[in-house]
Amino acid sequence: MAQADGRLRIALAASGGGHVRQLLDLEPVWRTHDHFFVTEKTALGRSIARDHRTYFVDHVALGQARLGKPLQMLGAATHNLAQSLRAIAAERPDLIISTGAGAVFFASLAARLAGAHFILIDSFARFQSPSAFARLARPFAHRLIVQSPALKAQWPDALLFDPFRRIAAPPPPKEDLIFVTVGATLGFDRLVANMAQLKRDGVVPEPIIFQIGTGKVPLNLPDDCLVVRDLPFAEVQKNLQHARIVVTHGGTGSLITALRAGCNVVAMPRSYGLKEHYDDHQSEITQAFAARDLILPAHDAAELAHALAEARTRTPSLATTDPSALQDFLTAEIDQVRQHRPRRA
Repeated sequence: MAQADGRLRIALAASGGGHVRQLLDLEPVWRTHDHFFVTEKTALGRSIARDHRTYFVDHVALGQARLGKPLQMLGAATHNLAQSLRAIAAERPDLIISTGAGAVFFASLAARLAGAHFILIDSFARFQSPSAFARLARPFAHRLIVQSPALKAQWPDALLFDPFRRIAAPPPPKEDLIFVTVGATLGFDRLVANMAQLKRDGVVPEPIIFQIGTGKVPLNLPDDCLVVRDLPFAEVQKNLQHARIVVTHGGTGSLITALRAGCNVVAMPRSYGLKEHYDDHQSEITQAFAARDLILPAHDAAELAHALAEARTRTPSLATTDPSALQDFLTAEIDQVRQHRPRRA
């Protein structure tokens, strides 16, 4: 039911990292409505909770079973289900917008079963094949939105909004600083260990800020290195303003945020074969960005050292996601939902 003043109660559901960052990019769509977030308790999630009503749910993904942790997945799923049901029962949203992934499947399903209009936006991280979340949630979504032509070809009934845009502007001034970030959800020991060893060997003269998430702390680093587990999103953005080079995993959220800031980006994708992620979609992302000459890929220590050397002399390419067309569609869709919803008392 719509509010007495005509506003809707909107649930914004997404797992940590790039998924929830896209919902933040859609703020003009939902900010004037009675909204709340369902997300994971990452550094970014905690930052969101300071400004918006937020419900935290446990991280859960089908890939946990693929990596040999089925009991961990089932335990997390049980907690997540209870957390999701409590959130939806407390809020009774009129509409839910979700960019995935597994952590918000139960919240999306519960909201839909409770009568909410469900808009499913498959992740920008999916260029060639749909996510598991989208495949599972598609049957009960009112609207399905994809963000690459390849997915539109596979799902002709989906709506296509490709947000990728280059920025025609000179790169901003930077400092001789490297920011290493593994993203909001998982650790990435191989990336951190390779960068730490290059620093110890004298291959990397620049100061380094390491954001390592849940990973192992690198030891015996020089004094010009700082190691942190998590950073508020505002601190991440501040580091990106200063760092000439960003070394990151292959997640779209980290890549796009660094490209917006005019950094030279070196990306090492997590490998499913090495049990670093639930599948190899980060290799797909890295390949797509490298093919557009936006980033420098690195798959091992030797490639990482070579990419860093190239990044020191390379003119960075700036890029972003432009959600304006999607925002226009969602605004119109929300208005249609609002007109057909009875008013709350």
